[in-house]
Amino acid sequence: MFEKILLVTRRTRMAGLVERFNTKKQAKFYVENAGQDFDEFEREDQAYARAVDRLRDSLDVGLPVQQVDRSLVPTFLFTGKEVVVVAGQDGLVANVAKYVGEQPLVGVNPDPDRFDGVLLPYEVPGVRAAVRKVLDGKARTRGVTLAEARLEDGQRLLAFNDLFIGARTHVSARYRLSHGGQEEAQSSSGVLVSTGAGSSGWLSSVFTLARGLTARTGGVPGEAWRLAWEEPRLAFVVREPFVSRNSSAELVGGFVTAEQELVLESRMPSGGVIFSDGMEEDFLAFGAGARAHIRPAKQRARLVMA
Repeated sequence: MFEKILLVTRRTRMAGLVERFNTKKQAKFYVENAGQDFDEFEREDQAYARAVDRLRDSLDVGLPVQQVDRSLVPTFLFTGKEVVVVAGQDGLVANVAKYVGEQPLVGVNPDPDRFDGVLLPYEVPGVRAAVRKVLDGKARTRGVTLAEARLEDGQRLLAFNDLFIGARTHVSARYRLSHGGQEEAQSSSGVLVSTGAGSSGWLSSVFTLARGLTARTGGVPGEAWRLAWEEPRLAFVVREPFVSRNSSAELVGGFVTAEQELVLESRMPSGGVIFSDGMEEDFLAFGAGARAHIRPAKQRARLVMA
């Protein structure tokens, strides 16, 4: 069934600095002049390199191992015959999962002293056994609902944690929102659509803000929305809606299902975008007249659990 193991890695902060400043010496000068500890960047880089080396050794289970940088994942041709192993952080798992289809994905925490690893149930010593279970069809997996944004010209974008629909910069986003048989013109800081996996992240910060403001003004804070990873629905919130002669704020949140999708029509002449998982490289242009249909994706991510 499986023909190879695909090991997805990422550039460290050190690698990014060296690329930006051309040499390690120039990177060190920049970091230390900014008052930061360059030695920590080096230690982190070395720890990740050691973990990746150990990972490659542990993945010697009789199949070829191909190592791919995260930047190449969006254009990588997945055949469905790869066991995908991701050497995290958590965000790397989120950004890889939406490209691999429903292939099992093994998340590895390469540096437990630095990373919490909510989506990284394995440390390096346990990866070999996890991969063998996948190969033997005995791995325990957890399905994760993804969000999907689809434009009427056929373009499509998936998200593991959340979608953001709005303006690329900090100017107000203008659009028409339709949901549950209602619609209205809005002006806001954008619309956030969260999956169950993402509900403890960006979505939770919206409720933290609302709870704090409500408490300070004498109101009774409401309960935050929390969704299970497997729930076949999404949650949406409108960020900082502005009420004016031309914009309303009645439809500020709700749940999105396959039967009750969220539709937005852009009224932004330029700069409108739909971002996936906070990655500016993962986006759809959302200019005036474009209509986006948001719903849970039919495709689900499959994370291998410890």
